[in-house]
Amino acid sequence: MKTTAIIYGSTGDNTKNVAIKLAAKIKDAVLMDVASATISAIEKYDNLILGTSTWGIGDLQDDWDGFLPSLEKANLEGKTIALFGLGDSSSYSDTFADGIGILFETINNKGCTIIGMVSTEGYTFDASRADIGGHFVGLVLDEDNEYALTDIRIESWVNEILPALQ
Repeated sequence: MKTTAIIYGSTGDNTKNVAIKLAAKIKDAVLMDVASATISAIEKYDNLILGTSTWGIGDLQDDWDGFLPSLEKANLEGKTIALFGLGDSSSYSDTFADGIGILFETINNKGCTIIGMVSTEGYTFDASRADIGGHFVGLVLDEDNEYALTDIRIESWVNEILPALQ
């Protein structure tokens, strides 16, 4: 059986709360705060679900920012990876969910399979590093302005990625 870790960085607990919701839907997934993660711990899992928020004007969450150099060196060959990120589409419409765009840029071309892209339809924003040709590189949530859509978006996304995780 494949093993799955949900690794999140959370400053204001929104990303942590989403990670907890994901773990409740993905059987046997292990939750891990990136602030206490190690590369050796991450490398032992077959599947990784990486979650971050975006801070300021397109900045990666602080704990992820500190862990990024280690992630760049990690052996991700053969792993299945999904991304989720939180952003504020109203106050930061020009850098909406840039955090997962940064994670994507870090892991892309490292021999892993990235799953779980989501159409940008239904989202209101001006620009995002996470937007590639009309699709976000993972699940994007806006707990500040679109919190009523969070559970629906999580449910749909988990149903989409679950077969690839098994």
